[in-house]
Amino acid sequence: MPEPARIPAERRRRRPTKNGTVLTEEAIVTAALELIEAPSGNALTVRRLGTALGCDPSTVYRYFADTDALLLAAADRLIGDSLDGFVPDPDWRTALRDFAVRVHSSVLRHPRLAAVRASRMTAGPAERRAVDTGIGLLLRAGFTPAEAVGHYRTFIDTVLAHATLDADVLSLSERQRTQQAELWRAADTLPPEEYPHLHAVRDHLPDLAASAFPETLDILLAHLAARAPRRTAPTA
Repeated sequence: MPEPARIPAERRRRRPTKNGTVLTEEAIVTAALELIEAPSGNALTVRRLGTALGCDPSTVYRYFADTDALLLAAADRLIGDSLDGFVPDPDWRTALRDFAVRVHSSVLRHPRLAAVRASRMTAGPAERRAVDTGIGLLLRAGFTPAEAVGHYRTFIDTVLAHATLDADVLSLSERQRTQQAELWRAADTLPPEEYPHLHAVRDHLPDLAASAFPETLDILLAHLAARAPRRTAPTA
């Protein structure tokens, strides 16, 4: 996928804005994230972004071709933040687990960009580094290049899918979360002759409201370990 359109450097503003901010791509992305994560809900518009930065809204287009390019840059920032300080463990499975947990946790911290991160490729420097890191761990496990790419796709799509689902749960109201948690606690009232299997596991049904991410990650890593060649590539 081609990289998001970038604006030539000569068109970019270099003098400070009205509030003293010197505009850069990084400053614009930071302001955009603050608006996206505003307590009252996603408040990102180019007009509000201009107000937050103290500049004419059209100035943003000197740095980003459109708001879609800005969203992808924001998503790329979060990818980089999620792996900040990540040092892969010598054991590739332990390293891949840490990688997954970091990505999942990052999406939960920034739920309003969950869908963008799950469905789009930023083609930015942070995503390139993340993909390089993940594929590198699978190559270390001894998979061929084609296998490493295929397994990485399965791995990251699974992590992001669960993260997006869990982020959606966080957006539920307190009443909705309570209803969801209590939904299966009334299983004792279900006629056992109509729902024999639910009746048999009724004590465990509340677990259906919990995130399946930890168990899914265990299953996925076990699957990859089972398929990894006996000959493991040397640790870098």
